Amino acid sequence: MQRISVTPRDDWQQKVESAGLTFHTLENGRPYWDESAAYEFTAAEIDTLEAAGNTLQEMCLAAAQHVIEEKRYAELDIPAEAIPAIEWAWENEPPALYGRFDVTYNGTAPPKLLEYNADTPTSLLEAAVIQWSWLEEQYPNADQFNSIHEKLVAKWKDINPYLSKPIYFAGLDNPEDQLTLVYLRDTAQQAGLKTLQMFMEEIGWNDEQQAFVDPDEQHMFSIFKLYPWEAMLQEEFGIHAVETYQSTRWIEPIWKMLLSNKGILPILWQLYPNPTTCATTSASRSTPEREPTSPSSATTPLSPARMAPTTARRYTRPSHAKSSSRIATPSWVSGWSTRSVAAWAFASLPA
Repeated sequence: MQRISVTPRDDWQQKVESAGLTFHTLENGRPYWDESAAYEFTAAEIDTLEAAGNTLQEMCLAAAQHVIEEKRYAELDIPAEAIPAIEWAWENEPPALYGRFDVTYNGTAPPKLLEYNADTPTSLLEAAVIQWSWLEEQYPNADQFNSIHEKLVAKWKDINPYLSKPIYFAGLDNPEDQLTLVYLRDTAQQAGLKTLQMFMEEIGWNDEQQAFVDPDEQHMFSIFKLYPWEAMLQEEFGIHAVETYQSTRWIEPIWKMLLSNKGILPILWQLYPNPTTCATTSASRSTPEREPTSPSSATTPLSPARMAPTTARRYTRPSHAKSSSRIATPSWVSGWSTRSVAAWAFASLPA
């Protein structure tokens, strides 16, 4: 693995904006999307990372099973009222879409897990689309181990029979979350699913129906929420999400609370004390993967414009693969996976 210096494209801001990445520069003027460096991997190193990702997924699922069987919820600060829903979801396997492993890797030592963003991972557009278009322009004869976009579309098709339509996409009113939702919504639409998009605070609760509803009082059966379960359960409407869990398809499912919690890392160490791929335990036990700003309520009316079934930006990726012994990628992305499939885009953090 080599870190190489790269000259950013002269008009990189306009190019990433045209592809949807509008928050490419931080408030202090430093680039969030940084094209000044990239990482090259050998094919063998990519094989190592792919194998590590698959192994980590197996280890994490085994750890979740262990927590459930041994009732170790208190070690993860899981609320008691959430446990029945977690156990039902684990046994019945309602649809799950994706997750992100954050790993460290230096090209020689085995990859190590820092965190599993199993519930609300972002950086999807950057990983799936932006860095791919960067590669095609900067390194047209190189390859990138990156099939996130194709795997997401395929996964939506896979879980489509288990979802009522439309699928509501809900999140907080900030650029990162909204961009992630727009991109994920587009992958669902490319898979042929009917979708609508809204803010979390625009979801309502109807006592008579005992159901989450949109402003037209339509029952919301399938909801992709870019909002952590840890935060949802602290909201006034959280108890309703648990009590009606079996009649609502929340993506991601509530069992993801076990893996998005950093408290799973010590449990992984206990179950796998000498793994070739191992988990670090530097974080506190119950820290959620994200610290969201709480929505003000779950009953604010939804504006008609937000509910309009408009077509989201269409993101496309070439399906062909190039042949190369080395893989170039910008300098910030980590690994992605789902419960049943792995789709990866690898790099390390800048030095």
